Amino acid sequence: MTELEQDLLSTLTQVQATLSTVSNADELEEVRARFLGRKGLLPALLGKLGQVPAADKPAVGKTLNSVKQQIQQAFEEKTASLQKTSACSHALDVTLPGRKRHLGHKHPITQVMDDAVAIFRRMGFIVADGPDLETVWNNFDALNAPQDHPSRTPEDTFYFNLKDENWLNPETMILRTQTSPVQIRSMLAKKPPVRIICPGRCYRRDTPDATHGMSFHQIEGLYVDRHVSLADLKGVLAHYAREMFGENVTVRLRPHYFPFTEPSVECDASCIICKGQGCRICKGSGWLELAGAGMVNPEVFKNVGYDPETTTGYAFGMGLERIAMIRYAISDLRLLYDNDLRFLQQF
Repeated sequence: MTELEQDLLSTLTQVQATLSTVSNADELEEVRARFLGRKGLLPALLGKLGQVPAADKPAVGKTLNSVKQQIQQAFEEKTASLQKTSACSHALDVTLPGRKRHLGHKHPITQVMDDAVAIFRRMGFIVADGPDLETVWNNFDALNAPQDHPSRTPEDTFYFNLKDENWLNPETMILRTQTSPVQIRSMLAKKPPVRIICPGRCYRRDTPDATHGMSFHQIEGLYVDRHVSLADLKGVLAHYAREMFGENVTVRLRPHYFPFTEPSVECDASCIICKGQGCRICKGSGWLELAGAGMVNPEVFKNVGYDPETTTGYAFGMGLERIAMIRYAISDLRLLYDNDLRFLQQF
């Protein structure tokens, strides 16, 4: 037996002895590098094969292949053994108590929107949707807004590709300032009767403060048919207020002005904080502003191709952030958008 064969067999013995002491994957890699790595013991012995006399090379080569196979098999068996031990150590113990999963929940604005939609759906309204990017005609002209109305100026509305005074062009694109354009789209697409609600996001150039934001949510309603009256509108808003805030809530209507309704009203709900006695939230009046509403202006019916002589209807709109603030007694609208989990987890 040549000296190289003796060294190979000695190396096999060392590998087997060393692997018997290995207890984890890191130690296994260290042993692998020591014996099989580029500068390991086995490659060093392989380099001496060229020095073996030609007559001894067949026997040495046979021993070499046998040792390599046994070393490789030893490493594979050790790897399998460690993996089995690791799997057993992480086996599921069904007697342990389950881990509590912390699930998310709906944002308070989403909760209010879903509840409002559910209330109106129970009254026969269906949900209609429209794009956030609208034309000036759908957002202002079709709704009978005068061209000199302050809300149409670039200081109040987000315009696209604004040049000179093309903000008066009916085809100019804007971010909708209200969800009312959905009402226009619905009436253009369908003849009466129309009974829809339009929840969605709106945009105005307001300076953010405790009660205003540049991006906010509205829900608007429209009912168009024959013989629709202001009494129908009050009944719908009163039922909505009781469903949203409680059975003891009452509503009142105050005269107001909107270009797209005639007559127009503001709807107030009795303050749920002080029960109508007067507090800081309702500014001592006992009432909280709920919605703007009114009977659809005949000019709006003309713009969408309805006959104002035979068609009547009402429309209403309300801010969902304001509803959330009333419902949950939130003092500052900005809290809804700060993404502070300490605040949001209360809902």
